[in-house]
Amino acid sequence: METALKQIHDWAAELETLCEQIAPRFGRIEVRHRASGFLQGLLSAAERKNGWQLAEQAGDHTPDGMQRLLNHARWDAEAVRDDLRGYVVEHLGDPGGVLVIDETGFLKKGTKSAGVKRQYSGTAGRIENCQIGVFVAYASRRGHALIDRELYLPESWTQDRPRCRQAGIPDSVEFHTKPQLARRMLARVLEAKVPTAWVTADEVYGGDGRLRRWLEERDVAHVLAVNCNQSLVSGLFRFERADQLAARIPAGAWRHLSAGQGAKGERRYAWARVAIRPLREPGRGHWLLVRRSLADRELAYYVCYGPAQTSLAELVQVAGVRWTVECGFQQGKGETGLDHYQVRRYQAWYRHVTLSMLAQAFLAVQRARAAVGTGGG
Repeated sequence: METALKQIHDWAAELETLCEQIAPRFGRIEVRHRASGFLQGLLSAAERKNGWQLAEQAGDHTPDGMQRLLNHARWDAEAVRDDLRGYVVEHLGDPGGVLVIDETGFLKKGTKSAGVKRQYSGTAGRIENCQIGVFVAYASRRGHALIDRELYLPESWTQDRPRCRQAGIPDSVEFHTKPQLARRMLARVLEAKVPTAWVTADEVYGGDGRLRRWLEERDVAHVLAVNCNQSLVSGLFRFERADQLAARIPAGAWRHLSAGQGAKGERRYAWARVAIRPLREPGRGHWLLVRRSLADRELAYYVCYGPAQTSLAELVQVAGVRWTVECGFQQGKGETGLDHYQVRRYQAWYRHVTLSMLAQAFLAVQRARAAVGTGGG
């Protein structure tokens, strides 16, 4: 009992310290207190983390104050995002850190919420009426947390300026593809000198040649998933599909390796790689990494760039880190109300999601500390 009480006391003190760190982003003391109460509500045991429940947790009789915090109060969500990133780096930062790019859907009713449209949601596994958020997660041996976010606006929105204005979307906001949003966030992270060794992402981002070239120009090592028909430079003036290259891998080149622990235990596959891009920079390597299921022999493909001495096992480990962003989405939606918001306006989406990410980062740091205390990590 004493240990549990001490942990509660320590968590409360740490949360108070975190609230003090972000306090300068909120000009008025009333807004600071409201933001602190909002974070406490997101971290509470309340089943839903919407305006009414957060207000109840804060002792308010109506959700008006919480709604004002998201919609009308004066504060900078981008500055809080920077504080969030700094907090994660301070506690989870590691030279071997991996940046993971992915998106998640937020199911919605109606047509008023910024960016909402009937579109494919990986969360639902089908086309749904939803918003799509693109995120960057940071993962290291210490833990993982979401550190940046952008709301994807379909062209049907950015081509309809009156509709955008009704949702609070500034006229300066133009259409950007999901890979372009990812590049914008990666640029912020790299400019902030976040300790990073690798970037990884799924086919939506790996299939974008401009994003791959952008990373290469900045000498950022990456393991990016691509589709089987991805065209790759396999020799001088020769292009081949990823599946064609994989078909020529000798039987003896495959190795059974673990991509790390997943939700259902250790993720073991057969792996092999093929060198591509013969005219590469000295000291740098380009590979097609291929993963084969041990159960049904299904193949998955990754385009990789990094130091020439990178081993197959290291590429496999980076590819395996991608699961952490899915874990982050599940934790955010299940624990800190990432998708529980009841707002429609553009600015309010960023504010709610940023505070939810900050609450989740707080939990990630506490888990990392607990793991160290018990001999893990």
